[in-house]
Amino acid sequence: MPMRIVSLLPAATEIVDALGMMDHLVGVSHECNYPESALSKPRVTGCDIHGDRLSSSEIDHWVSQKLSQGEDLFTLDEAKLRALRPDLILTQRLCDVCAPAYGSVTALAQTLDDPPEVLNLEPTSLEEILQDIQRVADTLGISETGVRLIQSLRERVRFVQHRVEDAARIPRVAVIEWLDPVFCSGHWTPELVAIAGGEEVLGRPGRDSVRLTWADVRAAEPEILVIACCGQSAARALRDWDHLKDLPEIQALPAVTNGNVHVADGNAYFSRPGPRVVDTLEILAEVIHPELFTGMYPDRGLKRLAGVSLSACD
Repeated sequence: MPMRIVSLLPAATEIVDALGMMDHLVGVSHECNYPESALSKPRVTGCDIHGDRLSSSEIDHWVSQKLSQGEDLFTLDEAKLRALRPDLILTQRLCDVCAPAYGSVTALAQTLDDPPEVLNLEPTSLEEILQDIQRVADTLGISETGVRLIQSLRERVRFVQHRVEDAARIPRVAVIEWLDPVFCSGHWTPELVAIAGGEEVLGRPGRDSVRLTWADVRAAEPEILVIACCGQSAARALRDWDHLKDLPEIQALPAVTNGNVHVADGNAYFSRPGPRVVDTLEILAEVIHPELFTGMYPDRGLKRLAGVSLSACD
């Protein structure tokens, strides 16, 4: 059983924790901030723009420029990784914006004195997220622990599915993964919207998040708007929303005119394909069908905006 684990993904760190293996986690990425015990682990990655000093549009420009030049967005601390002597590295190759490039990770791993196993996690659906949890458990030699964890997650999903059968209608929903420029949701999120009893009018299940315009969002006529920016807390996303909310296209959104705009912690929930993906489902269920779910789940920092005049400090 691999006993020394390095996680290059926040979601992978959460999987290790949910499986009860945090004591074997010897290194994490600079973005791994949950559970609290992850904060004390050595950091083996970095990023020049990590933090909140840049606007969403500035971040998008920096990322686009780096990728167009074929440059990595993240750095790997080679010396620290060698010193940690991992038996297993958890990473992904789904998105170069979310973690160090997979090729860079595997190339470096092969140069270590005792090359570790590199496990690639790149789910695009809820089922694949659950499968990845089981793959990690199998790799760690604790398959039964993985089975029990997945069973408990499936039970929570089934509860939502069963309860929305009583919903009177299916609202039109748009989950926004980036504000400036605007990106729709992708991968597992549209599927979660459907399970929660809504119709995602922009994103498509299993497909990438794509760049749109606010005119595109307006044309889709969402009744409910959920702002869940990738890698951002609700408070951070509100900073950009405050600069955008007076745009005519945004003011004309049905979700805005009826006061059904919600800001979620995209970093903690929506953009992490780990055990808390079911928390994301429950957040969506309460937003989409408050008549069925309000007060049923813990407070997860969701903010409902009363209208376009609401500022980030209201």
